[in-house]
Amino acid sequence: MILKASSAAAALMACLASAPAFAVDWASVPGKDQVLFYPGQTSFEWVFTEADHSGITKFKAGKNCAECHRDEAKTMGDTLVSGKKAEPHPIAGKPGSIPVTIKVANDGKNLLVHIDFKPGEQPDAKMGKDDTIVTMMLGDAGVPAFTRMACWATCHEDLTAMPAAQGDRTKYIAQAAVKLSRQGAGGVYKPAADLAALMAAGTYLEYWQARIYPGAKAVAASGTILDKRADITPNKVEADGTIGSVTLSRPLVAGAPYRDIVAGKTYTVGFAIHSGHVTGRFHYVSFENSLVLDTGTADFVAVKK
Repeated sequence: MILKASSAAAALMACLASAPAFAVDWASVPGKDQVLFYPGQTSFEWVFTEADHSGITKFKAGKNCAECHRDEAKTMGDTLVSGKKAEPHPIAGKPGSIPVTIKVANDGKNLLVHIDFKPGEQPDAKMGKDDTIVTMMLGDAGVPAFTRMACWATCHEDLTAMPAAQGDRTKYIAQAAVKLSRQGAGGVYKPAADLAALMAAGTYLEYWQARIYPGAKAVAASGTILDKRADITPNKVEADGTIGSVTLSRPLVAGAPYRDIVAGKTYTVGFAIHSGHVTGRFHYVSFENSLVLDTGTADFVAVKK
């Protein structure tokens, strides 16, 4: 009996030691409700084409995407997912949006992001092995377009499954391209030395991700976006949760290429959820959100808990 108890205790301690240290009482943290919606084939270039997006005049005049469209997210998602606009390959029966509640906090060492969501009745698209993928992108003033339009700063006309696609191509930002046309960068990016200088100057985005399978522990990943989406190794993002409720965390200071998250600076975050075994662009996305650490004015204030 003593041996069995000792073995059980050892197993429990090992389990606790390997689990993410998410010791935040999320019930005490105020949440923000948002709608993540299906974006179809609406790219960076699509946004800047007046024939496709009449709102570009307001954007060029200084209004950001969320200012005009936050309250329209559900309606926009329903239209796009149906195939009536900017979606030549609609997935039958797929909901146009997902309601989410997002909470942020810090414990003095880590930034923690808690996301509750309701995926609804998702058809099985059979595109990939992941049932659900929850992603947060993080940036600052180094990528001005991201602060104004969130993930549209990374979504271009020539990515996989987009109108000008030529094979597999992952997300990138405009600063990495030699030239952008209505069809995107065409796979032509700046020399390696220039890309390294952009990275050193903070001109890139960071993403955190939780990949979720029913009945299994969430799998964490992270990476950067410059001329392509690239995984960070070793990964310092942790993930915990199940389908419907996920927490992402990483150290405030994690070392390059992770950017430091410090008080007194404003960051931008965007969220995406892949649901129903979809991949690539067949996801739900948010508009841009501002974030600050400890105190300040922003969509999300990561208070210390």
